[in-house]
Amino acid sequence: MNVSGWMTDYVARQQALLSTIDLDVVEAIVGVLRDAHREGRQVFVFGNGGNAASASHFATDLGKGASDMLNMPFRVMSLNDNVPWLSAIGNDYSFADVFVRQLRNYARPGDVIISSSVSGSSENLVRALAWAQENQMTTVAVIGAKRGRMAEYADHLLVIGDTHYGRVEDAQMTVYHMLCYAFMELPETAESGA
Repeated sequence: MNVSGWMTDYVARQQALLSTIDLDVVEAIVGVLRDAHREGRQVFVFGNGGNAASASHFATDLGKGASDMLNMPFRVMSLNDNVPWLSAIGNDYSFADVFVRQLRNYARPGDVIISSSVSGSSENLVRALAWAQENQMTTVAVIGAKRGRMAEYADHLLVIGDTHYGRVEDAQMTVYHMLCYAFMELPETAESGA
């Protein structure tokens, strides 16, 4: 296959994958965010690798873009963005604890925890979701088709039906954008039950 044919195939596979996103689950997550916004709850988002970058992007879009359209801002934080803290926790304790130890400092019952992963099996994500669920937080996982152990600790689970890292991460970012743009383009979402 030549490059042109490969690109055509890649785009076709991406379009097919996007068409399988469970919009009912996405709408339910919009509702979780709406409730968190109304109640002044904190939203924490995190991931590894490409999903770390997506978490930071999502926090920016929700914290600035969506908040600009509303009467009060979202309280949102990406746990990937404090590199000195991440490296201190990883060095002094374990990389598996880099998110859960931050949650222990910041999170409170009723807060919202959102994490994304292609494999769904990263120990640091699993530990953070398990701890959050045990401590009465709402947990959301956006994961690839392998599901992994994160699925066990998700109150709201969105499975992207592929295992290709690029396609899954692109679809996850599409979901993150939908979550933000539901408030940016339909600010009445924050006030309605829809």
